[in-house]
Amino acid sequence: MFSLGSWLPAWPGLAWGWALLDALLQGLVGACAASVLCSLLKVYLYIQCLNDPARQELKAAIGARRRALEPLHVLVLTGVLALVGTRVAALVVLEFSLRAVSALLSLGKGAHSSQLLLLCQYSLGCGVSCGLSFLLEGAPHGTCNLALAAALAGLLAVHARRLALHACSLYELHSRARYCGVCMLLLTAGHGVPRLLRNALVVTFTVGDLAAVALINRDFLSTAEAVRFWTPLTICYTLLVIYMQEEQRPSAGGREVYQTVLVRMGGLFILLLTVGRWTDILHVFLSLLGELWCLLHAGVLLEACRQQ
Repeated sequence: MFSLGSWLPAWPGLAWGWALLDALLQGLVGACAASVLCSLLKVYLYIQCLNDPARQELKAAIGARRRALEPLHVLVLTGVLALVGTRVAALVVLEFSLRAVSALLSLGKGAHSSQLLLLCQYSLGCGVSCGLSFLLEGAPHGTCNLALAAALAGLLAVHARRLALHACSLYELHSRARYCGVCMLLLTAGHGVPRLLRNALVVTFTVGDLAAVALINRDFLSTAEAVRFWTPLTICYTLLVIYMQEEQRPSAGGREVYQTVLVRMGGLFILLLTVGRWTDILHVFLSLLGELWCLLHAGVLLEACRQQ
């Protein structure tokens, strides 16, 4: 493992050996976190559609089984998170945190909290990856800790996926017969799933934001360098938040979600052209692919949120 770097080709911003294994494990934990989020929201939205006679077709689309799609989603997201550097991942986390606070303060203007939970998939993966990178930096057994975290995250993702499959297949029958403990729990407490996820995400993004600021600041040798970076970053993010609030309108086609991603990543791209490194530009494109992949994976759930 230590000799891999001597004969494998160089990749911008990526180190071979144990560093590559650590990056893959961090990406896997982040991808599993996004998978758990989607599975729990799938259960909640399926139950909501089940209770609405006008959304039976959408209920059938949510409950459709796609056995190969979820492992593929986790695999692709793991690869993207492993390749994206901590610098760009930290910027993605900070940008989403500002946007989330702004959206939650303007719920009366059309922003939906359930939709916001779905839109944070990639940012959640970046936040978990940044948090692990910061907390385990310099740890003597960091790789073992990451392996344990990946195993626990994978276990949670598998059980959340099984819960979603069980609810989509048997909840309608079991909730009427009232003999399944899992479905009875969903019947009585299923409405609290978004609140549970919001509380968990607040803790996750709080840790992720602190880690992101620390990871970005460690690249600066002086206060002047930090000011030259943070000043345009603050201006750029402020303008992005204002633009998002001005353009936030309900749309039946949902194209504004993809336009928002392009605008955000475009702003980050322009910012890093002036104050970043050339490897950051590559990582921005990878982040764009990761965001679009997460949106495509959650397309049916986003439609359910818009109709809610």
